[in-house]
Parts: sequence; C-alpha cells; structure tokens
Amino acid sequence: MKLVVQVKLLPTPEQAAALEATLRVVNDAATWVSQLAHDRRVFRNYDLRRHVYGQVKDRYGLAAQAAQHVIKKVADAYATLHAHVRNGNLSRPGSVRRERVLARPIVFRPGAAQPFDDRCLSWQLNARTVSIWTTGGRMKGVAFTASPDQLTLLAAHRKGESDLVYRDGRWFLIATCDLPDVPVRAPDGFVGVDLGIANIATTATATATGTATGTATGTGTGTGDGVRHSGKTLNAVRHRHRELRRRLQAKATKSAKRLLKRRRRKEARFAADINHTIARRIVTEAARTGRGIALEDLQGIRDRVRLRKPQRVTLHSWSFHQLGHFIAYKAARAGVALVWVDPAYTSQACSACGHVAKNNRPDQETFACTSCGFAEHADVNAARNIAARGETGWAVSHAA
Repeated sequence: MKLVVQVKLLPTPEQAAALEATLRVVNDAATWVSQLAHDRRVFRNYDLRRHVYGQVKDRYGLAAQAAQHVIKKVADAYATLHAHVRNGNLSRPGSVRRERVLARPIVFRPGAAQPFDDRCLSWQLNARTVSIWTTGGRMKGVAFTASPDQLTLLAAHRKGESDLVYRDGRWFLIATCDLPDVPVRAPDGFVGVDLGIANIATTATATATGTATGTATGTGTGTGDGVRHSGKTLNAVRHRHRELRRRLQAKATKSAKRLLKRRRRKEARFAADINHTIARRIVTEAARTGRGIALEDLQGIRDRVRLRKPQRVTLHSWSFHQLGHFIAYKAARAGVALVWVDPAYTSQACSACGHVAKNNRPDQETFACTSCGFAEHADVNAARNIAARGETGWAVSHAA
C-alpha cells in the first residue's frame, strides 16, 4: 500500500527565493505546454513529449528531468479532466458549464506543486537536509523537520517521486512511501460504522444489545457494544468559523482579508484531526476484538439528497469521505477486513426483525419499530444493520 509523508522544509531566505523562482518557471512552462496540447488535441504523455520536449528545454532553460515532469504534469491534469467528463462530474453533455471547461486550456498557478524524482531530489535523512534541483542550479543543504515515525517511514519505504509544495508561506515536501501489504485476517464478525452529522460515527455489531452513549469531543465513549462519536463540538466550531467568515467578508478591510487568509485552513485541520482520532479508535478496537469493519458507500449522496437551504451548508461541509478514507488506510495497515455496503434503508430498517418503514424513525435520535416494538438509538440501530450487511457481503465475496 502507498502512504504519503509530508515534511516541512526550513529554507533560508536565499533558498526560499530559489525555490519560488523554480516553481514559477516550471508552472509557466506547464501552462505553455497545456495551451499547445489543447490547441493540437494531443494529451498523451508520450505524444506530447515528441511535440514539446525540446522546445520546453530551450524556451525555459529546464533540465531534462524537469522538462519531462512538466510534460507529465500536463498530461496527468488533462487525464483527470477527461475522467471527470466521462463520470459526469462536469454536468451533462452540451451544458454551458461543460462546454466552457472544455473550451479553455488548463492553467497552472505560479505556486502549484511540482514533482521531483531521485535524479532531481536526494534526501540526507541523518542530517535532515535535502538536495534539490532549481533553475539556478543544484541547491544543497535545505533543512527539513520530521517526526521520528516519519523518518523511519522515509528511510525504509520511500519510493518514487516527491512533490514540492508551497502553502500559506511555508514549504513542504510530500514523499510517497510504498509499504508492504499486510495480510487481511479473517474477521470474527463485523463492526458497523454509521456516518452522520449529529454523530460523526456510531459503531455497533450486528448482535449488540447494549445502549450507547457519547461525548461531545469526537472521541466517543460507550457502554455495551456501541459507541457514538458526537459531532456537537465539530459542528459548533464549523458554525463559529462560518459566522466569523461572514462578518470578515462583509467588513472587507485589509486587516479582515489578512485574517481570512490566515484562518482559511484552520477549520479543515481541526476536522481532519478529529477524523484521524475517530478512525484510529475504530480500527484499534476492531483489531483488538478480531472483527472487520463495515462502512457505508456514500458516494454521490450530495446529489441524491434534497434539503432546505439552511441545511445545505451543513451537508456540504460533512467530511464523510475523508473519515472513510482514514478508516480504510488504517485498516489496511492493521490487516483488518473492510467491506463497503449499500446504505439504502439502514436507518429505517429494524435490526431486530428487519421491518422497513419510514415511520420507524420519528426523529433524528429515535428508532421505534412499528412492527415488533424494538426501540434503540437510531444511529446504533443503523450501525447494526450495516454490520449485518458487512457480514453478508464478506460471506458472499469469500464463498469460494
């Protein structure tokens, strides 16, 4: 499996100026190549290289490997764009939005990330420095900082390209680590994970009988076999940041704009930290008990759900995909089985008798079966249904 390790560079002012100039030149070159590729309708890496490789080197003074990476970056960008078109992510064929996107070439920001391979970038892990190619020549002794775990991963598993990133006035290197796959253990049952907004994640097994309680910190605790990781704190933080952004945008002074720029990723970092904590707790508990994990496949839910206008901001800030991704890669590292299940009617079906009815869930928290009278917290009931579908899905996929 592949993991990425992000380390922070600590360049001197002279080194930072050289890195900034390098990014500016390579992204100017990428924009020029993109324009040519769009005009000639040549998007494959090999074909594009035959058209522009020599011109990129001469026109922008790039080294051979840097020119290759510029061309590949353009080809990858168009491959991503065309994949979005095929998947219908840019509206329907013939729509104004789709035609407008396809009519213009891709443009690269001056500070967009640039990949470097081992010919352009070398790591000195003991000295915690890197040597990197720039437009002004090879620059050695650029310091970086990393945790002991990151250094261990880099030393043992780093492989392939590293991306140079400039973000919020700071420099980063994002390296790819290729870890050996951990054999997946045969699960002894499954833990169902119900993802939501009021409760970020609720876990339960298909045979659980205990009731669940939770805290407001996103690190839920529970009794019995269910745990609710409350989203109260995260939702409050999101609301506070949203109101602050609204006031600052309305004020529109220079100091307000500086504050907006400084705070623009604070909410996302807070949410990612909570999701990491929840994912680690879920995977650790599943590994300890020998169970697998069943997750809802919520892809496309924002297009399917229709909400009133005040609720749309909450839905679109729901980071269910990030939490699912965190759980998936942590489970793979721990050798825990993971199954994606269809989420349809998991919140309306009774986990005791299987009866499905909209009236089974009179409000957000309550589940009361109109057939057998079974009552439970709605999210815990849904998590049990997800766990049962996970067991069925695993049995079917491993029937042979």
